[in-house]
Amino acid sequence: MTKAKLGSIGLSFLVLALLVVWMATGNVREARDEAPDAQPEQDKGVPSVQVDMLRDRPYQPGLMVQGQLAPWRTVIIGARVAGTVDELMVEQGARVEEGDVLLRLSEDGRGAAVVQWQSRIRKLEADLSAAQQLRARDLTSESEVLTLQSELSAAKAELARARLVMENLTPRAPFDGTVNRRDVDLGDLVQVGTPLLELVRIDRLKAAGQIPQQSVGSVEEGQKVTIRTLDGDTLEGRVSFVASAADRETRSFAVEVTVENPERKRVAGGSATLRIALPEVRAMFISPAYLSLGDDGRPGVRYVGENNEVVFTTVKLLNVTTDGAWVTGLPEEIRLITRGAGFVSIGQQVRPVNRDSDRG
Repeated sequence: MTKAKLGSIGLSFLVLALLVVWMATGNVREARDEAPDAQPEQDKGVPSVQVDMLRDRPYQPGLMVQGQLAPWRTVIIGARVAGTVDELMVEQGARVEEGDVLLRLSEDGRGAAVVQWQSRIRKLEADLSAAQQLRARDLTSESEVLTLQSELSAAKAELARARLVMENLTPRAPFDGTVNRRDVDLGDLVQVGTPLLELVRIDRLKAAGQIPQQSVGSVEEGQKVTIRTLDGDTLEGRVSFVASAADRETRSFAVEVTVENPERKRVAGGSATLRIALPEVRAMFISPAYLSLGDDGRPGVRYVGENNEVVFTTVKLLNVTTDGAWVTGLPEEIRLITRGAGFVSIGQQVRPVNRDSDRG
């Protein structure tokens, strides 16, 4: 026999010898006559879920409305008489007080009319006095006295008209405000109705918006409003008006807000977001990751109930941000499922594990 065949035969005998030794040591599993001991109940398929204890707390919801800011008062002051601009008392942007003279128009002889009618009135008063004395002695007729009284009344009316014309030569500010625009310059010729300047009051503003019909029932006069402008500034105000009937086209209700602007910020005429504070409620703050949809498509929360079963309750979303959501509709305290909710079904028994203890 060759050396190769002898080597193969030797290796086969070695493997056979090792197999005999292994079987002799008794390391062969034998069938048991009795079943193994039962495992604890919690190991029989009851899954574990991680929970976090949450309690509700006071929260003041808000109704968000897109609105427009406007000056509290705006007026275009126009010329009431024709004339030339002789003098300008204010510049654009100037603050004025009620009664301040804004500009002066040319007199153009109008003052003479006042003097004329004043003289006419004095003469008529003297004539009337004399006629009344004569009438008392029956030396003149009653109609003569009545004629003089009529002429005196007409002269007084003409004097009042002439004085009004003179007053209209110097337009005055009807309220405290700011000159927002001036439409004339020195020497301009103006006619009756020509715009002279625009006066606005901005230490107080008006904010206007539209409330959806499903939310108008929760808004009343006097409710606090926070106004946020496009540049990030905030102002405070109160609801001053809520329409009693909806707009025919939009089906929404007009709302007006009185806004205090003591710093006279230049925000009038711009867009703003109005947050109308609604009555305080009890709510929970939950991460949006823990919200899910029910069979009806409404959002809800899964938590562990009193009997350690999975419960799903629909909630009402009050406010949702990237940080979390304020919701109502849950019990005062819940064991929110924070891990494992996707592996259990509603009504299934689970073993809740507190998140804090699980970390420990």
